[in-house]
Amino acid sequence: MNDTPGWASPGSAPSDGQDSGKPDAAEPADDSGRSAPSKWSKEQPPPAQWSPPSTPAPGGTPPPPPAPPGQGGGWGWGNQPPGGPAGPAGPGGPGAPGGPGGYRGWGAWQGPPPAAKPGVIPLRPLGVGEILDGAVSTMRAHWRTVLGISLTVAVLTEIVVVLLQGLVLNESVDTEALDDPSATVGELTRAMGDTMLSSGVVLAITLLGTIVATALLTMVTSRAVLGKSVTATEAWRDARPQLAKLVGLTLLIPLIGAAIVFAGILPGLLIALAGGSDAGAGLAVLGGLGAGVVAIWVVVRLSLASPALMLEKQGIKKSLIRSTKLVRGSWWRVFGIQLLAAIIANVVASIIVIPFTFIAGAVSGEGVTGFLDSTGELGWTFLIVSGVGSVIGSMLTFPITAGVTVLLYIDQRIRREALDLELARAAGLPGHGPTPSGTAGS
Repeated sequence: MNDTPGWASPGSAPSDGQDSGKPDAAEPADDSGRSAPSKWSKEQPPPAQWSPPSTPAPGGTPPPPPAPPGQGGGWGWGNQPPGGPAGPAGPGGPGAPGGPGGYRGWGAWQGPPPAAKPGVIPLRPLGVGEILDGAVSTMRAHWRTVLGISLTVAVLTEIVVVLLQGLVLNESVDTEALDDPSATVGELTRAMGDTMLSSGVVLAITLLGTIVATALLTMVTSRAVLGKSVTATEAWRDARPQLAKLVGLTLLIPLIGAAIVFAGILPGLLIALAGGSDAGAGLAVLGGLGAGVVAIWVVVRLSLASPALMLEKQGIKKSLIRSTKLVRGSWWRVFGIQLLAAIIANVVASIIVIPFTFIAGAVSGEGVTGFLDSTGELGWTFLIVSGVGSVIGSMLTFPITAGVTVLLYIDQRIRREALDLELARAAGLPGHGPTPSGTAGS
């Protein structure tokens, strides 16, 4: 037997210990004429059953050259072939060098297997691009349902905004003092307050519509993750039991943010009412800025409450607590992804809304210059034409913001609770057990 590591004679000695009948190989002599000790066993296999290392056997495959140290190919740890160093069969056989199941190519790391993807996202922790792509893929794969829900929410939201601006805000908001160089501090403060009130009301209604659209589209997105389609009727049926809680939740989150901002402004307002208008105004601005940062922090912590309420069938309080736990330790990531989605949505909306706004200014009779210089009330023609552009923009942006929120919620649960295993079972993927009942959208 050859004593070279990594190679052995394919044959084996006779098991009965009998002589083969062939004379032993002559032992070579050294220079002094003495016989050198043999390195070959006296019991050799029958003829034509083995080949020397340098000559491949008929029909066999020559062994590969030995690999350099540290580069694999030898019989190192983790690189053994089946059946031991020599393999269970001769050259070219299973387990032999170059044979089926042999060591050739063993030890090469191929990486983990790709994650299952029954729907719009792979069932594993997601990157930022995958979350955004999943939201767009959901809109593209289920465009009838998604755009139907988005159009309904956008129309209702814009009707409320137009009516509020035309009937209430035009009569109560006075911003002329902002363009008057001789206006007093009190008049400027009152004008700024009116402007903030008008913008805040419109922003609150738009935010409410966005949250409602997010919650309604949650059912569509959760089915899209499983690779299942859903109609608007089915989405409505799944969401209807939670609608009362959804209304309370969608009103509560903006109110919490507004209450925090009001608490920061309140000391300055009290000082201004007491007579110190200058000091009160400065304190109100500083307090409002500080409270605004706190409000953003709180709103982001609660931003996953809507999908938690809709998918987990939780109450309002438990949904808020659930969102807080899911965002804990990932605040900056959640904030960054939602901020990026908001920027993308606003860019898309601006591409559509800005041309409609200029068209509305021209159609209303004031012209583009008059619209840009105007600080007074807005006519009904302008409100309606610009509202049409807002509806179209919202119809396209609601699915982006809604889908990102839902997929971000799913991603946080995959990272913290291994939700991908439950989703794989719900999708009916092989090797993950039977599909549990009632897991659609959970």
